Amino acid sequence: MPNPGINAPSSDDLVRAAASAGPVLREHAAWAEKNRRLHDDTIAALSEAGVFRLRTPARYGGYEAPAATLVDVATELARGDAAAAWTASVYWIPTWMAGLFPTQAQDEVFTGPDSRICGTLSPGGTAVPTDGGIVVNGRWGFISGYWHAEWQEIIAVQVDPDGEAEPMPVMALVPTAQLRVVDDWHTSGLRGTGSVSTVADELFVPAHRVVPLGAVLEGADPSADAGAAMHSAPLLPVASASSVGTAIGLARGAVEAFLQRMPDRKITYTGYESQAEAPLTHLQVSEATMKADEAAFHAHRLASDVDTKVAAGDPWKVAERVRARADMGAAVRLAKEVADLVGSASGGSSIYEGVPIQRIVRDIHAINLHALMHPNTNAELHGRILCGLEPDTLYV
Repeated sequence: MPNPGINAPSSDDLVRAAASAGPVLREHAAWAEKNRRLHDDTIAALSEAGVFRLRTPARYGGYEAPAATLVDVATELARGDAAAAWTASVYWIPTWMAGLFPTQAQDEVFTGPDSRICGTLSPGGTAVPTDGGIVVNGRWGFISGYWHAEWQEIIAVQVDPDGEAEPMPVMALVPTAQLRVVDDWHTSGLRGTGSVSTVADELFVPAHRVVPLGAVLEGADPSADAGAAMHSAPLLPVASASSVGTAIGLARGAVEAFLQRMPDRKITYTGYESQAEAPLTHLQVSEATMKADEAAFHAHRLASDVDTKVAAGDPWKVAERVRARADMGAAVRLAKEVADLVGSASGGSSIYEGVPIQRIVRDIHAINLHALMHPNTNAELHGRILCGLEPDTLYV
């Protein structure tokens, strides 16, 4: 049941706690890659740092943290392990969405402040109305953090078997135990996220755990039960701000990993006994650092836009919503450029599994390929609006 009156830590305290979890995340990062899921000790460290409470409603013991805190916390986590940061970020988004469901559903889901919800924004099934709810069949991929989540948010297209009503996308909350898992997460990047596929076979979902997707995209409150100011923003700017911090942490982590190895490296087949003496290295380190700063600018502008408009209660213009995605796309593009730059400067020895830079490069490449975060997709949408056209997607 709800637990009102929780005193949330400050943003600075939460960021420090995330940084303190870094050694545990780094220690188990290789294990997570090998086993394609996060280590239980990593989950425990994230829980101790309060990471899973950031978007839980305060009445259930959560912190209702602002978007800027999400960016900074994810940045610190990603310096330790991008898979842990990504999984935490993915949990934040369905947790925020769960706060838009009726109280009855929230009481079921938020049995504790560390309740973990995985999910996706892509429709993957069909839903047929039945007495008291819907029956769902479908399959959803890229379900990051499934192995440690108790609930999954799914999206399905509700169809009328009589053909009298138009198909309508709906969002539903279901226990992960009621879904069949397909362990298909064999990838080159973000392996530790355990982003498997899940399947629903004739799954009944009660009506109080189903809401129209359109209402959630708008940040509206379909049940009039979400009282937190953070729920006033549209979904896509919220999701963008929730996700982007991992890329910033990877960019900074790439530079840090390079500088850590640099003093003990020479440039083979050259006269440089120390890589630090080479003018080329100076240019590479400077460029990478400046690009990491540029990436952070876009991430923090995105978070500031979300927090400022939430605080003021102002409506969102389409151009503002689209710029949120453009800022996210720019940040992940720049982070990839950082990783590519220092990765190529790290030498042949960097391809060994024990050297962090090779995993950083693969992880940021995976993020850049994500459908919602893809730099080209987001830049094209932004340019489309700047040219006076309407969006060609509902996901703004």
